[in-house]
Amino acid sequence: MIVYPLITAALNLSDTDAGILIGGTIHDVAQEVGAGYIISNDVGDVGDVSTMVKLLRVAMLVPAVMVFIYLFRNSRKATDNEKVPALPSFLVAFSVLINSMGWIPPVATEVFTKMSGWCLVTAIAALGIKTSFKKLAIVG
Repeated sequence: MIVYPLITAALNLSDTDAGILIGGTIHDVAQEVGAGYIISNDVGDVGDVSTMVKLLRVAMLVPAVMVFIYLFRNSRKATDNEKVPALPSFLVAFSVLINSMGWIPPVATEVFTKMSGWCLVTAIAALGIKTSFKKLAIVG
C-alpha cells in the first residue's frame, strides 16, 4: 500500500496507468483503495481507476469459477462417477446483484453508499491501528 505509490511515481505513470497497476496487482481491497487514494482522490483519478479495476477483478470471479467448474465436470465425467461440486451459493448471490435489479429504493441506496464509505474508512483505520479497544480508549 505504501510502496506502490512510490513505484508509480518512479515509473512516471499517468493517473490511469497507475490506477490500472494498483487495481490489477494489489490483492486486498482496503490496501488497493488506500494506495490509489494516497496518490490522488480527485474524481476519475488514480483512486477511482484503481477501485474500478479491483471491482472488475472481483466481478470476474463468477465467470472464471463457472468456466473452471464446467472444465472440472467434463474431466470428471470421463474418469469416475463422483459428485462434481456445484457453483458456490455465495457466487450465485453475488451475481444476482439485488441493487442492479432495482429492488432497493434510491434513498436506501444513497444511505448504504455513504455507510459503506464510512465502514471502509473505519476498516482501513482499524487495520492500521492494530490495537485493543482498551488501548484505543486511552489514546482517545
